[in-house]
Amino acid sequence: MKLLALVALVLAITHSPAEALWPQPQSVATGSSTLLLSPGFQITVQGNHVPGDLLAAVGRTKQLLVSDKLERLVVGRGAVDAPSFRAAKVLSRLTLSLGKGASFASLTSEAQKAPEERDEAYHLIIPKDGSGASITANSTLGLFRGLTTFSQLWYEHANTVYTVSAPVTIEDRPAYPYRGLMLDTARNFFPVSDIKRTLDAMSWVKINQFHWHIVDSQSFPLVVPGFTDLSAKGAYSSSQTYSLSDVRDIVSYAGARGIDVMVEIDTPGHTAIISQAHPDFVACAEASPWATYANEPPAGQLRFVDATVTKYIADLFTEVAKMFPSTLFSTGGDELNTNCYDIDGPTQAALNASGSTLEQALDVFTQKTHDALKAKGKTPVVWEEMVLVHNVTLSKDTPVLVWISSDNVKAVAEAGHKLIHAASDYFYLDCGGGGWVGNFPSGNSWCDPFKTWQRSFSFDPVANLTAEEAKLVLGGQQLLWTEQSGPQNLDPVVWPRAASSAELFWTGPGGNVSAALPRLHDLAYRFRQRGVNAISLQPEWCALRPGACDLTA
Repeated sequence: MKLLALVALVLAITHSPAEALWPQPQSVATGSSTLLLSPGFQITVQGNHVPGDLLAAVGRTKQLLVSDKLERLVVGRGAVDAPSFRAAKVLSRLTLSLGKGASFASLTSEAQKAPEERDEAYHLIIPKDGSGASITANSTLGLFRGLTTFSQLWYEHANTVYTVSAPVTIEDRPAYPYRGLMLDTARNFFPVSDIKRTLDAMSWVKINQFHWHIVDSQSFPLVVPGFTDLSAKGAYSSSQTYSLSDVRDIVSYAGARGIDVMVEIDTPGHTAIISQAHPDFVACAEASPWATYANEPPAGQLRFVDATVTKYIADLFTEVAKMFPSTLFSTGGDELNTNCYDIDGPTQAALNASGSTLEQALDVFTQKTHDALKAKGKTPVVWEEMVLVHNVTLSKDTPVLVWISSDNVKAVAEAGHKLIHAASDYFYLDCGGGGWVGNFPSGNSWCDPFKTWQRSFSFDPVANLTAEEAKLVLGGQQLLWTEQSGPQNLDPVVWPRAASSAELFWTGPGGNVSAALPRLHDLAYRFRQRGVNAISLQPEWCALRPGACDLTA
């Protein structure tokens, strides 16, 4: 036992900061020399017409290097490194530059490109002699990702910022272009400040897509020009809305952190709240028992057979599309309850008059609303039922969010659609919280059990896919549906678990859970230093002794 403890102590003391990077770079080589960061450390950007949002990112990075004040997670913390400070070289500058032939564009504009068009690759070098570090890339976005990695390499002790792993050489690029996080702000409202803090945390682990599920049956907090009655009558209160100014603020904030914002207006299901402003547009509005007509309360779905309703939604999509510069726009399409339409008089009358089936009417609705988005340069994104359940016409470039089960990925790929992993059996952050439905004390969450970081980290994005089908995988995301979440518990529910998929889709599958745990500890501690309340994954005794708390240790 004494030998085991000694080995654990040695492992803890020699744990390299380069091994604490998250997500793990594609290629990283480190040494064992201590290198100090000069109190006058400077970051410069070579070239002309350097975009302002990149310069702002440089400023934030310099501030984090000073304010993180994170001591290494080893027994004795930073004190064990102090003796090496006396002979250490000092790094005084980091230079950012684009490769030959590349030119600067704003960080925001590059982040808002279609996923396959984003260039996030970079090359980072930190010599051990203090002669100057460098980040090179062929894009502003790549330089920003390199800055993010650089900021994770440094620790502080006794007012000294340092690394013990110089020299460092990193060649890095993402395995998948889409790496996302979905937040539902309809079931419970989240102030802009909470969304911004989440965007900060996302950027620190190179998540590049914020999927904003902004409205649902419970509330409509988005203030849409020309459609303001929806939020006036559908928001929880006048103070719980997202104005055009709020949206612009969030989109700008995200873009400056290398993140694109994909809004979702889920239709034709999940639309009960529209009945508050337009009761004639919604079937089964707040019908009882709700479980007969909806997956959760309140019941209510668009009367999409009605051409007036279809035009209204197409016009709504057109207006919302103007608010969000992303190429992606999610139109939903999940959990459509046909029982509702079977008993709805206006729907049945319209079907009889037209001689159409419900599926044929849904196809017309889908095509017309999607055409409205395409006219604004948007690519519609749908949930999996639009491919696997309904017989609607979708272009092959329509990305499909696979959410019900990872078992359904193969069928979506066989249908020839690009796909985004969002499976509830791996990536739902709300699972395992117990039942929230009232008067049902034995109830559990429908997607039990709790999805650990190890569970999502172990996912294989191309399992059971052919080589050609694997090319359809854009990436994936973790998701927080907020029946039981709000501003009070946002950080602990999301972090650091959501970082697991950030690495999965940046580095690629096959990572070792045991080797990843010390790095994830480091990330969680750094997040807390930066004001994000990430939960502890183990007792601190374990965090300071990698491997010592493994089941077989």
